[in-house]
Amino acid sequence: MNQLLPFLIPGRGARGYWVQITEGLETMFGWRDYPPDVAQQLGEALAAAPLLAADMTQAGRFNLQFQGEGPLKLLVTQIDAQLRLRGMAKHAPDAAGDFQALMKGGLLAAMIEPEGDGERYQAMVEVVGLALSEALQIYFGRSEQLQTLIRLSASEGKLAGLLVQRLPEGEGARSARAAGARSAAQPPALDGESGGEHVDPDHAAAGSGNVDNDNWEHVYTLMRTVTPDDLQKWSGEELLNRIFAEDEVRVFEPRPIELVCRCSDAQISAMLLGLGRDEVDSVLAEQGAVAINCEFCGRGYRYDPADVVALFAADAASGNDQATRH
Repeated sequence: MNQLLPFLIPGRGARGYWVQITEGLETMFGWRDYPPDVAQQLGEALAAAPLLAADMTQAGRFNLQFQGEGPLKLLVTQIDAQLRLRGMAKHAPDAAGDFQALMKGGLLAAMIEPEGDGERYQAMVEVVGLALSEALQIYFGRSEQLQTLIRLSASEGKLAGLLVQRLPEGEGARSARAAGARSAAQPPALDGESGGEHVDPDHAAAGSGNVDNDNWEHVYTLMRTVTPDDLQKWSGEELLNRIFAEDEVRVFEPRPIELVCRCSDAQISAMLLGLGRDEVDSVLAEQGAVAINCEFCGRGYRYDPADVVALFAADAASGNDQATRH
């Protein structure tokens, strides 16, 4: 089951999201032979994307992108407001190692691309931390000014994640009234800096001092206990009840996530028609066939000469003769 579960911890002034993805993994990963360590980082990034895009209200896409000069050259995840998700990675043939070995020294960017003429938003930070979750916490601290804690886990059969954010004063009550929340215990009817030494982004997000900060320190302490195995083992409500056993946790209706690539025969055909018959024929003359691989899922599309003739003939018959295209 693929779903995003929103939740609220009103007594602690915190809110969050839990995500689980178990369906569509074979399709998304099956066309590409990712090294295990690259697949691990891509899996965690796919789990992170719904957590980061959960508050999108307008049509468009949220992109999380890493780019570097190490073994992992590029990692991209895309998700839209309907929580349709896909991702890909480009890497050296011998790419191996943990997060730091693969991604240290690169740049991590988050971008919102609204449909139409809306203004794009982009924030970029240098990759620091011991894991993707830490790098994202630092991103929130620097770019969004939100104290945020994130846990991520990826296995061959399941991607999972948990995000908790500190709410501005008074926002928790408004959120609960606006959304028909229920207790997680009920049955169904959820700024760090880094220099030469490693700085714990969790501790940087914890705060200290007054009552509000004490509440966030409580959340921080409990989140420190969450392991990747916990994310793999428990459902969202089970996990929340185990972590915040002494607190009231209100959960909202889960939202479905679709892990799917948007490539298709129709999309590739339209691209070839856009290139024009002369250009496509030149590829046929040189290579004997037109072969295209989707950059995201890796699925291959092949057009032999007979396929090309049929494609352009059908387009001409529909009144869209390629000779009129520019």
